[in-house]
Amino acid sequence: MGRMVTVGDIELWTEEFGDPSHPAVLLIAGSMSQGLLWPDEFIGRLAAAGYHVVRYDHRDVGRSTARDFAEHPYTWADLKADAVGLMDALEIGSAHLVGHSAGGLLAQWIAVENPDRVDSLTVIGSSPLGEHEGQVIVRALTGETQPEGSLPEPAPEFTAFFRQAAVSPPPTTRAEAIDFQIELARILHGTERPSEFDEDAQRRLEEKLHDRMRDPRTAANHRLAGMTDLACEPVGALPRVTAPTLVIEGTAEPVKPGHGRLIAQAIAGAHLMMVPGMGHMLTTGAVGPVADALVAHLESAATTGTARPGARPADA
Repeated sequence: MGRMVTVGDIELWTEEFGDPSHPAVLLIAGSMSQGLLWPDEFIGRLAAAGYHVVRYDHRDVGRSTARDFAEHPYTWADLKADAVGLMDALEIGSAHLVGHSAGGLLAQWIAVENPDRVDSLTVIGSSPLGEHEGQVIVRALTGETQPEGSLPEPAPEFTAFFRQAAVSPPPTTRAEAIDFQIELARILHGTERPSEFDEDAQRRLEEKLHDRMRDPRTAANHRLAGMTDLACEPVGALPRVTAPTLVIEGTAEPVKPGHGRLIAQAIAGAHLMMVPGMGHMLTTGAVGPVADALVAHLESAATTGTARPGARPADA
């Protein structure tokens, strides 16, 4: 059921699995995403392998503190501090960090600034720290030409979905909000294996996520936080990461295609795992392969201090 953990002046809904005496794995979800988006089966595999797994809701999403942004503004640096503060509150000296999407940015950032707190680093469906992928997405949505050297832009279906959303009336009811999230999830699933998208299961999940929000309006505060200080992320800092690093990207990634390779190339010794058919999210078919690769990475990091054997080097 989870519990509320006080971090600074906010509360973070937190759920723990496995023996607290075992090595810790901190799962950091993406922007506007609740901790429940980390699949139970994925967490169960990690806990069964002997790890103390922690997932949590960021501030302004799920059951965590939700506040008016105008009265309580913050930046992504504060979201990073929340993750470290949660480790402090749980008396976790160091952990294996696993971040998805924007949570991968936070994990990279912590690995740069607090290397002693990071036993290993794993980023899934993420972008390189300091590259401001949000600007690439905005340019794609507005049809603006991407400057030379920009990150690869989203897939056409992702861009088309949000262009249509921009000119359509926003959801006003619970049913409309859930329907919108289901269609977004379909886009994030990717185009390689559309038959594996389970709309009924997704509806049950979206209903649960919607109904457990303290305030469904405050999730958008993460976007405001990102605009508060676009320069807060350190640029060119990834070579300073010393933690054994595994980078995971789906071959059907619709939001940040090709970004994983750039992360892996910037971190010495990092390995890149391309998951066939996976889109942006950890879909049912991807849970097993990703969990198995992650466990092998964690074990290798603990015994040798190097990235897991068997993954492809970034320059392969």
